[in-house]
Amino acid sequence: MKRALRVAAAVPLALLVGCGSDAPPQPGTAPSPAAPQAASVAPSVSVPPSPAGDPALRAREAVKTFTDADLAGQVLMPYAYGDAADRVDKAAAAGNQNLAGVNTPAEMITKFRLGGLILVGFTPDDPTGATNPATNVENPKQVRALTDGLQQAATQLPGAAPLLIGTDQEYGVVTRVKEGVTLLPSAMTLGAAGKPDLTEGAWRAAGGELAAMGINLDFAPVADTLGSQGSSVIGSRSFGADPKANAAQVQAAVRGIQGAGISAALKHFPGHGHTTGDSHDDLPIVRQSLQKWTEEDRPPFGAGINAGAGVVMSGHLDVEALDKGVAATFSRKIMTDLLRTDLKFTGVAITDAMNMPPAMKWPPGEAAVRALNAGNDMLLMPPNLAGARDGILAALKDGTLKRERLVEAVTRVLTLKYRNAAKQQPALDTIGSAAHQKAVYDADAAAITLLKGSCTGPLVTGPVTVTASGGREAARIALVKALQDTGVKVQAAGGTVVHLVGYGDRQTDLSMDAAVTVVMDTPYLLAGSRSPVLLATYSSSPLALTALANVLAGKAKAPGKSPVAVDKLPRSACGK
Repeated sequence: MKRALRVAAAVPLALLVGCGSDAPPQPGTAPSPAAPQAASVAPSVSVPPSPAGDPALRAREAVKTFTDADLAGQVLMPYAYGDAADRVDKAAAAGNQNLAGVNTPAEMITKFRLGGLILVGFTPDDPTGATNPATNVENPKQVRALTDGLQQAATQLPGAAPLLIGTDQEYGVVTRVKEGVTLLPSAMTLGAAGKPDLTEGAWRAAGGELAAMGINLDFAPVADTLGSQGSSVIGSRSFGADPKANAAQVQAAVRGIQGAGISAALKHFPGHGHTTGDSHDDLPIVRQSLQKWTEEDRPPFGAGINAGAGVVMSGHLDVEALDKGVAATFSRKIMTDLLRTDLKFTGVAITDAMNMPPAMKWPPGEAAVRALNAGNDMLLMPPNLAGARDGILAALKDGTLKRERLVEAVTRVLTLKYRNAAKQQPALDTIGSAAHQKAVYDADAAAITLLKGSCTGPLVTGPVTVTASGGREAARIALVKALQDTGVKVQAAGGTVVHLVGYGDRQTDLSMDAAVTVVMDTPYLLAGSRSPVLLATYSSSPLALTALANVLAGKAKAPGKSPVAVDKLPRSACGK
């Protein structure tokens, strides 16, 4: 089914309202929706061939030729409507007109001389869904065609740098491309496995598949450490609550992603795990002390930076111990003094989505300038492109944004893009390979955690009936098939009940008569279950459910250990 455009009803109207001038300093001609073609924008200065070799040198040379408009465009990374670069339906064209005054994604790139584009996908059970009002990813073949078209449009821009194409492919509850790929489990699954070598292997497989689709930046891994109260918006997106263990996992994930030839992005700096607030709704306040931040939140980010992460994403967070009352995205103390000077990060700093409420307290242009002055190099998902660009250009003229600050940002962006361009793109047929499946299955199998029950033999006997909380039919069917593949008899009713719960479920979603309860997200809900056998997979991915079936059937152990504390339950019923 084609999903060129899907708009979430919960998205604020402000996301679709234009502001600022729609005419760039050197406009292209926008064709009608019936036959859209990419608008052409010629560089205002003749750009000589970039020097071969060092990406940083190439970037420094290229940026010397850029006009102010070229510079402003390179720090913008919006989303677009439509599942193809140069041809969209009327609904998608209308969405792009509201956002950027153009019909197609290709036109958006050439009109605004964009540095990047983020591929988005809306699903109602995604904690980040409010920032993703469209869906333009379906399957690997479609995504590859889309990214090829986007890169073709970018060839017309100054500097001969490829487009930075990113997406939020964290896996688990935040996964954009779900069809036809090898699905990793959630980060918490990998935290439960506690084996960084398996994490690196799984993420190398995932990175290779993203690269094959033409995606060169993944907004992962989540480097947030969960506090004792957890964080509902982060949850299983985090590796867990142990800073040292998280640091090892983040480092491994970065090595895996970037070993596959694409850039990793650490998020949400300086740490979103110690607040119950959600920055998709308002500005969360993090009240822990500086010592606690240093001990708990800093280590995973430091480890990821030391592993060479190309990107760090700022969080819309009021971390009181670091800069009280100022969202980290707009704090020079955090994004420059702490990130650059203290942690010695030299890559690209990118904002979290600028269409989130904490970033929309100012007009798009003012918010853009504030973020750049704080030390960010790219602005993700500005709610209005013309407004953001015009604000940057106006600030350059009146001196509130120094040109050298913008040049510094663009130089970092170009360096990252030239570095990515040096990597060979894998073929599409590498996606879903046996090697990738094995790497991910091994991580899933190492994570299955038994919090209550026998550590030896099968956990179910006789016929089994699999039930699930509402909306989890796909997971239920997947487990049924996996159990049947192990030789377990499964029947529709009357068997030993194995009950599945997952993300967003509550006490009322538990089955009080289930012999086995399995949680496919954070394990906290298990504290309220009466089942004699309690298991956690932390994920509902197909390979996680296959690993679960092998444990239930007694064909494999449950070696995982919960990376977060669950009231009155051990981290594992099997010792260690």
